[in-house]
Amino acid sequence: MATTPRLKEKYLKEIVPALKEQFGYKSVMQVPRITKIVINKGIGAAVADKKLVEQGVEELTMITGQKAVPTFAKKAISNFKLRENMPIGARVTLRGNIMYEFLDRLMTIALPRVRDFKGVSDKSFDGRGNYTLGVKEQIIFPEISIDKVNRISGMDITFVTTAETDKEAYELLKAFGMPFANLKK
Repeated sequence: MATTPRLKEKYLKEIVPALKEQFGYKSVMQVPRITKIVINKGIGAAVADKKLVEQGVEELTMITGQKAVPTFAKKAISNFKLRENMPIGARVTLRGNIMYEFLDRLMTIALPRVRDFKGVSDKSFDGRGNYTLGVKEQIIFPEISIDKVNRISGMDITFVTTAETDKEAYELLKAFGMPFANLKK
């Protein structure tokens, strides 16, 4: 029998009732939830070396536990020596239990390993309830062996929610335990 992830249980038992009361939702179905987490890794140097995309896909697959796919250029840009349909990055979309497991590992293990970590910015909401977080080094994840890394690269992690406003999404992610920094002046 499969076990339910810790954060999924927390969402159902603690976060839903708290947000329902806080925002005055009439139904549990109105309470915002995270629908998916998209991890995108742009590899600019892949124009010169095709193997970097394969390494990027392999690293994302190890970090998330789900097969990543390469991304391709949509149009040619001569100044960057970029041609159409050239592989330039990697991405993976997480849903369901894998998404909750990744979120748990991100907040409890990976983010605290960032050097001089004071929390993540609360300014990265898009106005529609989605949040994007930039990570500068892939080595913060314990799945990545520092000895096998050829070059340090970052990634963007986007949390797609059903929240209507940024305030609702902020409260949802904060309830999950996202370590937001107090940047307000």
